[in-house]
Amino acid sequence: MLTKIVATELKAGPDDGLGEGEFIGYASIFGNKDSYGDVVVPGAFLKSIGEWEASGDPIPCLYGHNMSDPDFNIGGTVDAREDEKGLRVHVKLDLDNPKALSTYRLLKGRRIRQMSFAYDVIAGGFATRPKAGQENEQDPETEEYYELRELKLYEVSVVPVGANQETEILAVKSLQHLADRIETMQRCGDSEKAGRVLSSKNEEELRGAYDAIGRVLATIDGASDEEKASGTGPSRQDSEASESREASEDQPSVDTSELDRLSLDLELSI
Repeated sequence: MLTKIVATELKAGPDDGLGEGEFIGYASIFGNKDSYGDVVVPGAFLKSIGEWEASGDPIPCLYGHNMSDPDFNIGGTVDAREDEKGLRVHVKLDLDNPKALSTYRLLKGRRIRQMSFAYDVIAGGFATRPKAGQENEQDPETEEYYELRELKLYEVSVVPVGANQETEILAVKSLQHLADRIETMQRCGDSEKAGRVLSSKNEEELRGAYDAIGRVLATIDGASDEEKASGTGPSRQDSEASESREASEDQPSVDTSELDRLSLDLELSI
């Protein structure tokens, strides 16, 4: 499951002709090339929106894509549709939920100006188009991008402006995005392009980075909840010492600068 953030025009509350606790915004904008080189095209959400409508369930609206805490499920869509601009959503927040009420105040105060959505790629492929400003030239320079043609929509989210993630998390997310894109290309039959994206050396490095990340996460989750609650589990110092020994003896260290380098190398190879 992937996510994308977009700065959007938001209308919130009675001052904008809406009911109390309601807002309208765009969770996705068509034709906008993002930092990953992806472009969502018109029609990408139509099937998924139809499936939500047939189910009778509202599309969930979350705060910051937090799916693990029910308090962050702050509302649902009254209406979701595609228009000429993008994915337009009309959301009603649950104002009995303190998190939703706080979010509503931020929206009305225009202190939050971004939305996002969680999705899987069902269909996509590489395409080219003239670079911006050269559309009417006889022989324009072109740019390549990855066209998102059909998406499965899971939720829309209100996200804080300028939200920062830890550098390590950004590196991991970037690598994950590349892996997901490669998988999508292979599923869509674009195996030749997928082969060019990953050289055998880069594939080996990518797999090594994922293996290292997995071992670190397994170490973090190693102590049971009961041990953590009772304090009978290993102390932090013992755990750090043990992890240090294991890393030096058996495991490659997870260097975030190396992850950043791998991510950049793989981005540039596309």
